[in-house]
Amino acid sequence: MVYPVLGAYMLKGFRCDLHIHTCLSPCADLDMYPTALIEKSLESGLDIIGICDHNASENVRYVIEASRGKPVHVFPGMEITSREEVHVISFFENIGDLLKVQEVVYAALSGSNREEIFGCQAIVNESDEVEGFNDRLLIGSTRLSLQETIDTVHGFGGIAIAAHIDRESFSVLGQLGFIPSDVRFDALEISRRTGLKAARKRYPDLHDHTFIESSDAHFISDIGTGFTKIFMEEPSLSELKMALEGREGRYVEE
Repeated sequence: MVYPVLGAYMLKGFRCDLHIHTCLSPCADLDMYPTALIEKSLESGLDIIGICDHNASENVRYVIEASRGKPVHVFPGMEITSREEVHVISFFENIGDLLKVQEVVYAALSGSNREEIFGCQAIVNESDEVEGFNDRLLIGSTRLSLQETIDTVHGFGGIAIAAHIDRESFSVLGQLGFIPSDVRFDALEISRRTGLKAARKRYPDLHDHTFIESSDAHFISDIGTGFTKIFMEEPSLSELKMALEGREGRYVEE
């Protein structure tokens, strides 16, 4: 449904699941290949999805290719693990900016994957063909501090969101116990197990932050089980930024 706002804008409520992994993430199922993700996203009634593999982005362009001609928009992104083991999901306007951040992340990431322990890290194209495997230790932490991680994302025009803050592990609250006053997250993500309404009651001291809910899908059946309705004029990063900031009539529905 389209809604008029202030007589100037025509806003639509987009169903957004902004935290979906592909088979490139070692902890994700191998069925999470590009065409399957798009098919399940459409089946789940999603308008926008965010692809956020752990410390890697090779499958993003293939998911975008798989979405061509279909009514679902893909935000190119990555879930970056800071030195403090805080997960930060990030989104960019285009693949070029994402790849620049990828260079920074890879330069700060050590170790090699052991598939028998951590899982397969498959690069799969839009035709369901395996292009290769990522041998880096994607499940590990980078040497980037939380502040450096967010500064890097913002430096390339991206959005930085604190992942699953209601989880004890790999969240800013779980790892640090608080959100530092000088750390500028664009939003805070709540897992589907808690939900937005319950999270507002649990974290009253975070009332100044925008909350979103996502699925953090690692399996096909997870896609769309957590989503946020975001009112924007179009599915673009600039519109998403305005919605997260509550500017010019754009907003996140809770």
